[in-house]
Amino acid sequence: MQNFRIRIWLALGVVGMLPVVGFAQPAASSTAAGETPAVAAAPEVPADAVPLNPEKTIFLDKPRHRLLLKTKVCLREGVLEMFICPKQTKEHESVLAWPGKAQLAHAGLLALGAKAGHPVQFQPEFAPPAGDTIDIFVNWTDSAGKPQRMRAQEWVRHATFRYFEAPLEKLPAGIKLGEGDDALRYDDVGQMLLFFGSMKPAVKDRFLALSADEKFRQAVESLDRQGQYQELEAVFVFAGSQFQRREDGSEVYLAEAGSFVCVANFSDAMIDVNMQSTASNDSGLLFEPWTERIPPVGTEVLVELVPTVKKAK
Repeated sequence: MQNFRIRIWLALGVVGMLPVVGFAQPAASSTAAGETPAVAAAPEVPADAVPLNPEKTIFLDKPRHRLLLKTKVCLREGVLEMFICPKQTKEHESVLAWPGKAQLAHAGLLALGAKAGHPVQFQPEFAPPAGDTIDIFVNWTDSAGKPQRMRAQEWVRHATFRYFEAPLEKLPAGIKLGEGDDALRYDDVGQMLLFFGSMKPAVKDRFLALSADEKFRQAVESLDRQGQYQELEAVFVFAGSQFQRREDGSEVYLAEAGSFVCVANFSDAMIDVNMQSTASNDSGLLFEPWTERIPPVGTEVLVELVPTVKKAK
């Protein structure tokens, strides 16, 4: 770990001394086939923020105590493992993709005084990720040209694209369940009433009208509550990922493979949620994008990583 700190501090020091005008400008490119064009450009980066890579996709903004990342929306529907992934890694399960190196972001957080803790531990018993808190904000320009800013947690909700269940010993006499996407189902083996997804008010009223049986009605109410949209309540922490030595003696920073900013716990995560979460729903929690709050795929988003540094006593 000490060698790792030395390496990235040296790298950050060298980058920090380079004048902004010294970076080569990336060539402009047209929108690739099949790619959704951005609605509008992301908010401008402050002039005094220092770029940490030649591509200018990460900036150290010391006066405002934050890192800035230039990202794009890559997913609005599906099951999430990441909130931000390095480009061309985990776009199928991440809200944002970032063309940059995770270890540079690690270095930038250290430069702001943040301290890394440790990624999740599964053995011999579960221990959640730990480290300094990282507040994450997303900034974009909407279709009306107005700047928008939200906490990352507001773009993530508990998964609703799944079956919810409520205990029910038996169906009331005379009830016949319908068919289709908005139908109740009954598991007579497990003695469970089931419903898929979030229940609309009119659908709930239709179910309640089926019977005056109190236990049945309680089960319907339970399914309705479980399916309501619920925002991610966890905080993000600087877990720190880790280096792994290859057979040829070189080292790789594991978060580069995708686990940059996670909402499902991974042992190689750089930033993770400080709670038990999973992408399989076998244990812990399962999350999905809050689709209605997220701009179209391809939209440019300026992300703020703001460490909460604990003051020495």
